[in-house]
Amino acid sequence: MYLKSIEINGFKSFANRIVFSFEHGFTGIVGPNGSGKSNVADAVRWVLGEQSAKQLRSTKMEDVIFAGTENRKPLGYAYVALTMDNSDHSLPVEYDEVIIARRVYRSGESEYLLNGSVCRLKDVQSMFFDTGVGKEGYSIIGQGQIDKILSGKPEERRELFDEAAGIVKYKKNKAATEKSLEKERENLSRVNDIISELEGRVEPLRIQSEKAKEYLEHKDRLKTLDINVFLLESESLKEKSEELDKKLETVANDIENNQINLDKARKTYDELEQKKEEYQNKIAEKQAKINELQLSIERVNGEINVFNEQIKTAKLEDEHITGRLTQIEEQLIAKRTEKDAISEEKSVLDEQIDAIYDEQTEAEEELEKTRDQITALNDKVSTYRSDIVAFINESAELKEKAARYDAMLEQANLSKVEISKRMLTYKSEEQQANNTIFECDEKLKELKESFTEISSDLAKNEQILKDLSEKGHLNQNKRAQAEQEYHRSKSRLENLNNMAERYDGYGHSIKRVMEEKEKNSSIYGVVADILSVNKNYEIAIETALGGSIQNIVVEDEETAKGLIEILKKEKAGRATFLPLSSIEPRGEFKNKEVLSENGVIGLAHTLVK
Repeated sequence: MYLKSIEINGFKSFANRIVFSFEHGFTGIVGPNGSGKSNVADAVRWVLGEQSAKQLRSTKMEDVIFAGTENRKPLGYAYVALTMDNSDHSLPVEYDEVIIARRVYRSGESEYLLNGSVCRLKDVQSMFFDTGVGKEGYSIIGQGQIDKILSGKPEERRELFDEAAGIVKYKKNKAATEKSLEKERENLSRVNDIISELEGRVEPLRIQSEKAKEYLEHKDRLKTLDINVFLLESESLKEKSEELDKKLETVANDIENNQINLDKARKTYDELEQKKEEYQNKIAEKQAKINELQLSIERVNGEINVFNEQIKTAKLEDEHITGRLTQIEEQLIAKRTEKDAISEEKSVLDEQIDAIYDEQTEAEEELEKTRDQITALNDKVSTYRSDIVAFINESAELKEKAARYDAMLEQANLSKVEISKRMLTYKSEEQQANNTIFECDEKLKELKESFTEISSDLAKNEQILKDLSEKGHLNQNKRAQAEQEYHRSKSRLENLNNMAERYDGYGHSIKRVMEEKEKNSSIYGVVADILSVNKNYEIAIETALGGSIQNIVVEDEETAKGLIEILKKEKAGRATFLPLSSIEPRGEFKNKEVLSENGVIGLAHTLVK
């Protein structure tokens, strides 16, 4: 058995796939420091099952994957395969050529392959027992391995000698067998303990078994009695059911008869209602005609009263004008008399002026006085003349008004005659209308007498209809209010649901974790979503919880660790998790005397669901 080739892809510094082929003889790999010579030995050790990253000169297992450079992206996995010549069948497998491979991904997943088939690490290790090949075997001597062997403990050197002597397989089998025997001893001890415990319970169980048998016998008897009682009750109920069916049939017939009578009554009621409506329409038409006649009579009476008032006014004005004319004529006579006196006085003065004209020089002062008197008298004459002209004009106007009032009086007399004729016509029509009204009243009395019989039932039905209508309006109002309240509540609920689905008001880390809730059923939600609180205690509970109201409840610690890794990887912030598998209650409330104090409502955990 010898190593034929090593295939490496993505392991440490080997970014590209490379195959080392080994022929018979010695093969050396040379190069400067840091070129990756030791990585070949690390690859062999790694594919043979090395689990310690420190032995591979790394800090963690993901470090064996090519990490990339400035010009090349990192790879997602590392793969190493050893091809062994097994023509002598040193390895306990049927193949002449054995390929041992190992692949690890950056997500942490790892697998071992034996000739392309997935296998276990234990299968690889057991296959190389006593061959000198293995991660601890002497066939792989790494840096400092010789010094470690020489300065190591006797037990460590003993492992190399056992490997060379070919007894490692038997020692491993012995250790595994001894471990299995020890487990069997422990299991046997537990079985003996269980047997000793159960032996003490045999007698009580025997007594319980006898009681159970007796119970089953009584139970069967009770079942038989229950069946008999049920059969008796079934017969009785069947008879009662037949009686009820007969009563139900009778009631159904009564309902059908009552329905027929109700339909007849409704039909009669509809006919009477139709006749009532026709008579009411006729009465309304006659009443409208009567109202029109009454309005015409009142209008004519009003016109007559107006004409009478106008006649009275015209007579009063005529009397006033006549009196005024008499007064003006008297004033005119008086003015004329005064004018004659003045004329006579003027004649006397003229004679005196002619008599003393010659004495003008001597009596000039007296003349001046006389001239002044003449001038004053002339002014008076002019004034009297103007008054006379005004009186003449006013007399003409009064005569014209008197003529106009005479014409109006004549027209009023003509209108009065016309109105008298129309009044006679209206009185005749009023007599006809009164006769028609009398006939309508007689018919109305007949209708009232025929309508009295159903009026009480109609009133009751109308009251019932009114009550139902009022209830319907109330129900419609309530329904409208309820619909408005429903739409408001629905809109508010949708807004709240949208806010709850988006987790508005929560931190970015809380929102990111709750995005995983649909994928991961182990996430129960935040404390605020899980608690249900009476509205009266919301502020108190929210204040008591404080920041804990945004803590996230999960099923176990593994779920919490996975979510923390997601937050770290995405740098989404921090969050507090409450795994149900690890949290414990705080115990009972010790200061119970506080609960009896005035104003204390209760403990918070009793006020929430």
